[in-house]
Amino acid sequence: MAEIRPLPEELQKIARDELGEVPERIPEELKTLKTWIQMQPHLKCCTDDQFLIQFLRGSKYSMEKAKAKLDKFYSLKTKYSDLLSTVDVNSTLFCEYLKARSFCPLPIPLNENGPRIIYIRFGIDPRVFTTNMVITSIITFLELLLLSDPYACVNGIVVMYDYTKFRTDYIPLFAPTAVKNLMLFIEKAFPVRFKCLYVINMPAIAERTVNALLHYIPEKLKSRIHVQSSFDDMQNNIPRKYFPINVGGENGSLDNIAEKYLKLWQENREYFKQSINYGTDERLRLGNKSLNDSEFGTGGTFRAINVD
Repeated sequence: MAEIRPLPEELQKIARDELGEVPERIPEELKTLKTWIQMQPHLKCCTDDQFLIQFLRGSKYSMEKAKAKLDKFYSLKTKYSDLLSTVDVNSTLFCEYLKARSFCPLPIPLNENGPRIIYIRFGIDPRVFTTNMVITSIITFLELLLLSDPYACVNGIVVMYDYTKFRTDYIPLFAPTAVKNLMLFIEKAFPVRFKCLYVINMPAIAERTVNALLHYIPEKLKSRIHVQSSFDDMQNNIPRKYFPINVGGENGSLDNIAEKYLKLWQENREYFKQSINYGTDERLRLGNKSLNDSEFGTGGTFRAINVD
């Protein structure tokens, strides 16, 4: 018996129709994936059913694609650990990130039963956070969604990126190689579908920064980025009632959302505590199948964009 949380009926139908999920086959498919993991001496990973099923869902139940995505997930997180690892959810720095309300999954999914909407804004102190700190915090939040959010796991995510409070001192955080590696990780290794990103209220100085960054973003994801001049323009894509209350919508206040997520962070604390033990050892990889990650930039410290 697979230890996974049952989907709401309407989501189960979507998972069946769009992802090819057959609930009766899940235990056997998870067993097959776990058997493969046990045969990979280079791979040490989380084998909880709730975690692994998302790699099946994210691959539309192609076992070979699920294996490849899981392998790449941990290979990239190991090689670029300074950028793609998760953080201690009880650390002072991550608590500061949460207090900034910079990354907020909104409680009602799009059209009540669609993708999870994530509202992102500029709230952190750029004197305290580096590029890598911001991205590891984002990765940590995304992995929480992978573990706990059925709407994100089945229908994917839609991002509303609010530039209203953008300032020039945020520009150094937009390091091209770091952003490129994050987006490539999301495209090739993260098993939750990235549906669309809407950039809203972007001032001229930010526009130059974003345009420079677009050269580093994979074409597939670049086509899903849309610039909206205001929240009014957004209504053609996302009706206003799905905006957070803080910007005139009805979809929860950022403070209340953050409070509700405190429980989720604690419920999944053990996963994030154990994640430091997961990864790959390429010296033990069988055969001649070294990770092909030539599209990724180098790890370490990333330079910022020059928009002068």
